[in-house]
Amino acid sequence: MEKHHWMELVPVDRYKVRASGMLHEFDRKILTMLYQPLIGSNGLSLYMTLWSELDQRGMWGEEMTHHTLMIQMHRPLKDIYEERLKLEGIGLLKVHMNKEDDVRSFIYELVPPLSPKVFFDDAVLNIFIYHRLGKTKYNSVKNFFLYPEVDTTMYKEVTRSFNEVFSSMHPSQLQSSLQSHEAEELFQVNGQELLDRTDKSTVNIYNDFFNFDLFYEGLSDAVIPKKAVTEKVKEAIVRLAFLYGIDHLQMKNVLMSAITGNEAIDIEQLRKSAREWYQFENGDAMPALTERIQPVKHQTMTKKEPVTEEERFVKELEQTSPRQLLVELSGGAEPSASDLKIIEDVMFKQKLLPGVINVLVHYVMLRTDMKLTKGYVEKIASHWARKKIRTVREAMAIAKEEHRQYQQWAETKNNPKAKGRSQKGTRTEMLPEWFGNNKVEEPVSEQPTNQEDEERRKLQEKLQKFQKNKVSKEG
Repeated sequence: MEKHHWMELVPVDRYKVRASGMLHEFDRKILTMLYQPLIGSNGLSLYMTLWSELDQRGMWGEEMTHHTLMIQMHRPLKDIYEERLKLEGIGLLKVHMNKEDDVRSFIYELVPPLSPKVFFDDAVLNIFIYHRLGKTKYNSVKNFFLYPEVDTTMYKEVTRSFNEVFSSMHPSQLQSSLQSHEAEELFQVNGQELLDRTDKSTVNIYNDFFNFDLFYEGLSDAVIPKKAVTEKVKEAIVRLAFLYGIDHLQMKNVLMSAITGNEAIDIEQLRKSAREWYQFENGDAMPALTERIQPVKHQTMTKKEPVTEEERFVKELEQTSPRQLLVELSGGAEPSASDLKIIEDVMFKQKLLPGVINVLVHYVMLRTDMKLTKGYVEKIASHWARKKIRTVREAMAIAKEEHRQYQQWAETKNNPKAKGRSQKGTRTEMLPEWFGNNKVEEPVSEQPTNQEDEERRKLQEKLQKFQKNKVSKEG
């Protein structure tokens, strides 16, 4: 069920801002250069606006309503809510809510950005910003944060230690201090917090794709002791599995190359082994969103045996990556770089899942003579993102429901003057088999030529052949 933003947030809801760590002036440069390409200018604007509400110490802000925030940012609440989610997902904001007598109040806890070193050491963030910026701009941004390494090999360290500079207290003084009643308060802050900026973890990745139970079943204590898989190792495994698409069987082999002599796992070596595995499997290509398949959490056919052809097709779309779908639709030919970029951009910007993208590709390819038109794809994708479409079945359902609207978008784009013009006659339009009755009468401005009908017929046969070939594998 779709969850509207007004169910989560209304203008009268109150909030106040606090910082979970000290924010420094240089953080603005990090936010602008490293985070803005990932969250966009509106997300950055929300973070900066909340930051400006902190007091002189930079720790707490006054309580306000979201209506005040709407006025200040000159943005509707829906936009503010969506940008807030981006900040949460990227690890820049923690949200705490209290509800009493139907009155909601929030604490927006601003989290300092990662240091450039931690940001670029994080495999997920590093790869994502590379995709967003491209090679040239990526190198330029990364070089900005680099500084020459100091070679101290020809020097001898002569730094003094604390006890070489400062003398200890006399035993009688020390005993007197520790026995005084104030000593109990030396390490107490009476329910408050001292200013701090501790190291924190990078972006949180919710694991709904890597099966640790199956992974553990495949481990042999003689090769990889289970005790070696610590919490830090598990966190690294999840991140690497997400980034490179490594399943539980493949991860076992990757892990074996990271075992040290004392039966521990070197996380740095694990990252290197995962990268080398991916490059071996895919050449030197960077991992792409178009290689992913529908997360298990959002698959509807994982525990169900397909009975109908539509169910078999749904299962196939859930277990096929968008790139592989493009390959199969083109008869085995490699997709063009422009087509892959269109799909990659849509997946990144609209956060649509791979299975949903597959339905979109299948629908659009049929409607536009096997062409992925960027504007048309983005418009439908944006609509599905607003509707919170997460599964293959939901995508198929909305494609059927909104088909007339999508057809108008396509016709308006191809012929802007057609909008509002009198329409003459009808023609039979071809639709995917999963529409049920895949021929509908569409009003058009002109009768199609015999050549156009023949091209459409061939296209429909090609897509239907693809669908039947896929479901026959399951039969």
